[in-house]
Amino acid sequence: MQADTEEIDCASESCSLFAQNGPSSHLQLSVIVPVRNEAHHLIDTLNALRLQRDSTGQLLNSDLYEVLMLANNCTDYSYEIAADYQQQHPDFPLRIAQIHLPPAKANIGTVRRILMDEAYQRLLSVGRMNGIIASTDGDTVVDSHWVYNIMLEIAKGNDAVGGRILTHSEPSQVRLYHLRDVMYRTLVAKAEALFDPCSHDPWPRHFQHFGASLAVTCQMYNQVGRLPKRPFLEDEAFYRALLRMDAKVRKSPSVKVFTSSRMEGRVAVGFSEQLRYWSAMNQTNQCQMAEPAEAVIIRLRNRRRLRQCWQMHPQDWVTLQQIAGDLRIDPHWLLHELERSRYFGELWEKIDEKMATGLWASHWQPVPITTAIRAIRTYLANAESIVFETDPIGTYPSADPAGDVAAAPRPLSPETVHGPDRP
Repeated sequence: MQADTEEIDCASESCSLFAQNGPSSHLQLSVIVPVRNEAHHLIDTLNALRLQRDSTGQLLNSDLYEVLMLANNCTDYSYEIAADYQQQHPDFPLRIAQIHLPPAKANIGTVRRILMDEAYQRLLSVGRMNGIIASTDGDTVVDSHWVYNIMLEIAKGNDAVGGRILTHSEPSQVRLYHLRDVMYRTLVAKAEALFDPCSHDPWPRHFQHFGASLAVTCQMYNQVGRLPKRPFLEDEAFYRALLRMDAKVRKSPSVKVFTSSRMEGRVAVGFSEQLRYWSAMNQTNQCQMAEPAEAVIIRLRNRRRLRQCWQMHPQDWVTLQQIAGDLRIDPHWLLHELERSRYFGELWEKIDEKMATGLWASHWQPVPITTAIRAIRTYLANAESIVFETDPIGTYPSADPAGDVAAAPRPLSPETVHGPDRP
């Protein structure tokens, strides 16, 4: 299907990009693939999606999932390649369409939103409110168990799943910057599992939640207001929306994809832009910086304490003052925001923003990333030795029942939250 359009709203029932091929009555998961000039990668992408397997290595029943591919503003043969592939593999539920968007809308945010809305409507049309919308990209090759492992994580009660995004090894100084960044973020994720554990996202886990591998239930997709309208970084905005409503997001290491590490990306801001930034840093001998390890640990420990305080009535004013002191924010402001927040994620987002522009940011100046990596490793080694002494099996702590916040709003208490009068 081809379309030239000035305005597309696939949340409406009249959206018909893929209407010529209705969904299977057994459909459980709809994969969305935005494509723009991906002729060199597309066959590998489609092969990987077609040859999905279960835990025993058997091919998945093709009635359980489908692939919605939308070629947008292509100047190569991406659409024609997909159409040929569709003819060669008629049993593979690949649905393709192409559109030409005006410049103001010709961006990844618009296209991913169109596709996710379309997948949402198709799943709802067969009664799958808990059906799964799974996003990947046209330059990405999913693991052979990608669909199965996403389904497995959702079946455990999670609302969304972020997959591990791996790049092919290319010897260069830029890759060294990338690997340092990955190491730092992985260590932070491990610190989260120790100092602010979460029962639905235990260790091992990773740190990624991006469009190349991101899945969500229809119910949660609707609950957070669908994909935010952003020209780029729409996946980051969507992740923030999920956290804001305490959605259970699992960053599963078993859900993984491989993507290109090209620097001539299709979007103005994204991974390719980050690679270009690191390349410029390397050429000018700039040092890669990161938040100090001590700041990371203080943030995580106090987030856990606040998560527990959040469910208490009345509030423990002494503990709130201690948390505010550690996070370098005003305790009266903290108490006020705690009163008004229906979700813990909503509260923490406000605190994060406050810390980023306040005394916290001026006190905890960035340090060389190699220094931060060494320091976090030391913290983790010491913490893990304590865990092992108290638990010979060496398992990571699970979240306290009171601290593991479910994706349901806290009823705002009509009673006064106890604390000193605010000036």
